[in-house]
Amino acid sequence: MTSPNRPRAFRIPAAEPAEGLEGIVPPPVPPNAVRIVEEPFEIVEAADGTAVPVAPKSRAPWLSVLMLALGGLVSLGVGLSLERMIADLFSAAPWLGGVALALLVLAAIAFLALVMRELAGIWRERRIEKLRAKAIEAIATRDHTGAQAVVAELCTLYATRTGLAAGRQRLKALGDTILDVDDRIGLAEHELLEPLDRQARNAIASAAKQVSAVTALSPRAIVDVAFVVFAAVRLLRQIATIYGGRPGFLGFLRLARAAFAHLTVTGGMAVGESMIQQVLGLGIAARVSAKLGEGVLNGLMTARFGLAALAVCRPLPFVREEPPRLADVAGELLKPMGGAEKA
Repeated sequence: MTSPNRPRAFRIPAAEPAEGLEGIVPPPVPPNAVRIVEEPFEIVEAADGTAVPVAPKSRAPWLSVLMLALGGLVSLGVGLSLERMIADLFSAAPWLGGVALALLVLAAIAFLALVMRELAGIWRERRIEKLRAKAIEAIATRDHTGAQAVVAELCTLYATRTGLAAGRQRLKALGDTILDVDDRIGLAEHELLEPLDRQARNAIASAAKQVSAVTALSPRAIVDVAFVVFAAVRLLRQIATIYGGRPGFLGFLRLARAAFAHLTVTGGMAVGESMIQQVLGLGIAARVSAKLGEGVLNGLMTARFGLAALAVCRPLPFVREEPPRLADVAGELLKPMGGAEKA
């Protein structure tokens, strides 16, 4: 008697050769089917199109509902107050009511202009974020068509930059030239982003020097804190403008949150251990005042924040260009310290 659980062997049918079958497209492989590949580099291509399950969000948006409800109540209250004020002015003197109504219309136009500017700033930031995500995806999947689309969108993003006209012409001359994905995006990075990276590095170095000098010379700690915050805000806006962001208030808050998140992922506010030893080491502490050491340390922290802002605002990842290091933008802060130690 044969057992029903007896093991059996199956033979996988060999694929038919494709020679001589011009114009015949093989049927697509279902997402849940197993695809057998013979070369290692085909593994990534075989994984394309496979659905990846994403865990749904489990928390309810109660905070958003609360903010919307409170915002609606405040808007109703302000509107009712304005309506009563204008009505009272019309009752007192018609010309006063007319002036109040004109001022209200002018305020509404200004408010709409501010809203449009904020929305435009957020749209520019999201455009840069999507472009960076597309570039990362094209590099990871070796998508040549996606790389060409990324380069074309990058040229469109900087179409009004006169200083990058030569780089755009060289990239357009490539056209459909067969290039590796890394090479194509690396060329775009060199032609269009390398000058902007230089400007961003100079801005970070200048902000770090200013923070270091003001902290070393200011008599009050509150002045130090206020200037460090002011320098960080100005530096973030400047770097975003260099790369084409130009954020408004809400866009600036998004960028600041992303920059601090990048700092957290890459190691927080820590700088290199060797630099901290150079600034706060026993040999320097014996020769330099504590106020000067605090100024240099604040300058290093500002430079660290600037590097995080650069990584967040840059529309492409670093492919062929070397990412700037802390020593590249804040290395000069330690030269006076080194000279004092030698003296």
